[in-house]
Amino acid sequence: MNICELRMAYQEILGYPIMKYETVRRKLEQLIRENESDSRKGIVNILNQARKKLTQLDQELARVRGMMTFEEKYSDHSYICGIDEVGRGPLAGPVLTAAVILPKGLVIPMLNDSKQVSKKHREELYDIIMSTAVAVGVGMNPETVIDEKGIEFANKDAMRQAIRNLSVAPDMLLVDAVHIPEVDIPQVSIIKGDAKSVSIAAASIVAKVTRDRMMQEYDEKYPAYGFKDNVGYGSAAHIEALKTYGPCPIHRRSYIRNIIGE
Repeated sequence: MNICELRMAYQEILGYPIMKYETVRRKLEQLIRENESDSRKGIVNILNQARKKLTQLDQELARVRGMMTFEEKYSDHSYICGIDEVGRGPLAGPVLTAAVILPKGLVIPMLNDSKQVSKKHREELYDIIMSTAVAVGVGMNPETVIDEKGIEFANKDAMRQAIRNLSVAPDMLLVDAVHIPEVDIPQVSIIKGDAKSVSIAAASIVAKVTRDRMMQEYDEKYPAYGFKDNVGYGSAAHIEALKTYGPCPIHRRSYIRNIIGE
C-alpha cells in the first residue's frame, strides 16, 4: 500500500459514525498490523496517528463508562430515567425538558453534557439516542407560563410532563440538580448531573436539539431577532433587535422589561 492509499484508508476509518466505534477500533488495529513493517516516513507517521487515535478512543470509552456510576449504583431498578432541561435563561422561547431511559450498559462515545458537544455531534448523538433508547419523553412550557407562574414552576412542570410522556414507566429518576415535586417515583438530584450520568447527558442532548430546532422554526417566522443563531438568548444583536423592533409573541415579558423599558 502506498502512502496516498494508506492515508485514504485511515481517513475512511475516521469517517465512521459514532456507534461504529468497535469497527473503527478493529480496522485501526488491522491497518497498523498490516503496515507496521513498512519503515517509510510517511507510512510511519500515519500509523502513529492511528495509534494515537486508538488511545483517544480507549480514553473516550473509559470516560463514558465513568459516567455510568449512578446507573450502576441503582442497577437493581428496571428503568432508570435521566431528566434534564434547556431554556431557563433565554429571553424568548419555551423551557423544554427531556426524560430518557437508556438500555442498561449502553456505551455511546462522545455522550456528554450538551454544552460540551459540538452542534454536529449533538445532532448525531440525538439520532443515536432516539433510535436506541428504551423510551424518550419531552415536556415544554411556553413563555406565557414562564411569565405567569415563573421559571421554577414552568421548568418542574415541564419535567413532570416529560415523565408522563414516556412510553415506559420509570422506577428511578436521575435529575440534573433539582428535585421534582409531586412525583411518586424515587429520584436522585445530581449536581452537574449532565456530566456525571449517561442518562442525564442523553436527556440533555435530546432537550437541546429539540429546542434548537424549534427556535430555527421561530427564526423563519420572526427573522429580525436572529433566533437561528442565538436560540433566544440575549446576544448583543438580539438585544439590539428588541430595542429596534420591540418584542415578538414568543418573548418572555418578565425577562425583557429592563431592555424595552416596560
